[in-house]
Amino acid sequence: MLKLDHITVIAPTLTEGVLHVQECLHLEVPFGTRHDYMGTHNHRLQLGNGVYLEIVALDPDGAAPGRARWFGLDNPDMVRADWDDGRRLRGWVASTDTIDAVISTHRSTFGDAIPLPPASPAFAFAIPEDGALPLDGAAPSLIDHKGEPTSMAEIPDMGARLRLLTLEHPKPEAMKTLYRELSINPLPAIVHGPDVRYRAEIGTPTGVKMLI
Repeated sequence: MLKLDHITVIAPTLTEGVLHVQECLHLEVPFGTRHDYMGTHNHRLQLGNGVYLEIVALDPDGAAPGRARWFGLDNPDMVRADWDDGRRLRGWVASTDTIDAVISTHRSTFGDAIPLPPASPAFAFAIPEDGALPLDGAAPSLIDHKGEPTSMAEIPDMGARLRLLTLEHPKPEAMKTLYRELSINPLPAIVHGPDVRYRAEIGTPTGVKMLI
């Protein structure tokens, strides 16, 4: 079974990502961490039930990892084009305890499971060879925490709670079939739309907000 781990705003820069989330949620999400093994960095915010929001971007001071980065961040022109097109909440990450089994039947979608950090792997993350988002983001990225899920104590809790994640897709029935094959539970809402877009309904201390 695959479970929602976190939703991702993929930004050209962290500053732009934080400002966008602040405009949507009226919350200023604190800095999270630098991924020295991936050349990226993030801000994070709890969303309840072990789920969190990640704002992730290329780290201008980070070193190239020697392989494709996650979330399509090796293609800054595409990241910028998606951003300018309003596709900012760009995808999500699903956790699994059986990442190798999932990949064995869906490698063309998810790529290979990469042990991270390389020197002392604490988890595995599936990254396609070209680093692109799985199915242009319509499928989740995969993470296997190896029995040690992300500690929510390390992520700020500002009272935000995810109420509903919705995927728009040109072929919603095909995506529903794929999600059922992957045993994703609970299923995000999947509706028809001209391209791949997400929106998240999030309760905040100042009311229900929409993150796109």
